Amino acid sequence: MTHAVKHRHLSRHAHALGPGPWGLLRRPVCGAGAFGLPRACDGAFFVNPCRAVSGTAFSFSATMTTPLVIPRVDDLHDAALAERLQSAIDNKTKPLGALGRLEALMLRLGLILGTEAPTLQAPQMLVCAGDHGLAARGVSAYPSDVTWQMVENFLAGGAAVSVLARQHGVQLLVADCGVARAIAAREAAPGAPRLLQCRVAAGTQDASQGPAMDAAQCAQALAHGMAIVRGMPGNALLLGEMGIGNTSVASLLLARLGGVPLAECVGAGTGLDAAGIARKQAVLQQALEANGQAHEPLDALAALGGFEVATLAGAVLQAAAERRVIVVDGFITCAAVLVASRLQPYVLQRCVFSHRSGERGHGAMLGVLRAEPLLDLGLRLGEGSGAALAWPLLESACRVLREMASFASAGVSQQSA
Repeated sequence: MTHAVKHRHLSRHAHALGPGPWGLLRRPVCGAGAFGLPRACDGAFFVNPCRAVSGTAFSFSATMTTPLVIPRVDDLHDAALAERLQSAIDNKTKPLGALGRLEALMLRLGLILGTEAPTLQAPQMLVCAGDHGLAARGVSAYPSDVTWQMVENFLAGGAAVSVLARQHGVQLLVADCGVARAIAAREAAPGAPRLLQCRVAAGTQDASQGPAMDAAQCAQALAHGMAIVRGMPGNALLLGEMGIGNTSVASLLLARLGGVPLAECVGAGTGLDAAGIARKQAVLQQALEANGQAHEPLDALAALGGFEVATLAGAVLQAAAERRVIVVDGFITCAAVLVASRLQPYVLQRCVFSHRSGERGHGAMLGVLRAEPLLDLGLRLGEGSGAALAWPLLESACRVLREMASFASAGVSQQSA
């Protein structure tokens, strides 16, 4: 494929990625399957997921009808809108700043949705699930079978995130991105949890011995996440995850992309004791050394990440490009946001960070992302539970901004000079 032909296939808002250590020939994904997910098709393509530039694309052969493009995410800065929003907030019937951090949330939601009267519509909770080769090294207190068992629990309505999503009227979508045991397809009643089948493989490889996934697998998972969001209604995406061993993935990505010392990234996860944490840290150090050349965001994601994290990163990029509100859960979903923000920094303008978890490393992750979470309840469950718990605060912020009277409209005297 010539350079000229290649660029005719790229979005005018995208640029080709440069070569990198994980670039290799694989079968592409193309066409639409269930829920708009790409299907495998014939032909070969080069995937070079290496450098983060403004609007990036993977290059494919001429047999590809639709190239995989990482969406461009533009700066939301709008000084005039910000001034109008702040004036509206300040002139509500209350002392200045009396609603505390809810006022900052009101401003943020107005800026994300581009309006002085924001309304959250048809919220979607996307819980991505996948297994990890690292789990065989004893980095978790639970066996990998818990991943598929919890996916079934999500779908049956019995998990914490299932209960909270049901309580708050949030549609729960559970994506099998690469669970070791395939999840059987099933029909779902309207409003019930829905299964999305977007498997890349039956779990990643052991990152302590080499790359967790190859470039094509990483690209496929990213494409799945983008396609899921393109098919979603509403304007709000809540993030969740499930995967035994995925706090290890988050720790590795924080260490590699955030520059945080590994010892400050590694915690108890699902409940390791001190000896277990030490063993986990040693295994993760091996993973960093085995993948020492993977420093660019997508190289690191492929080498150290998981299918569920890559799918979430694709979902975040697409949601940000579509100007959806992105409600981030805990440590693992923050790792997906970290990758996405290294590719497109303005992703962070669309994010609301729901909580600070009890997992060691999450505080450092929030620091790297310069994020101020809404809640600090000592949670360390994952699943999207913190995002679901914070959701009513977003609804309240929007409702107060839309419906609370101003001093003028209510005929209430303002503070005297």
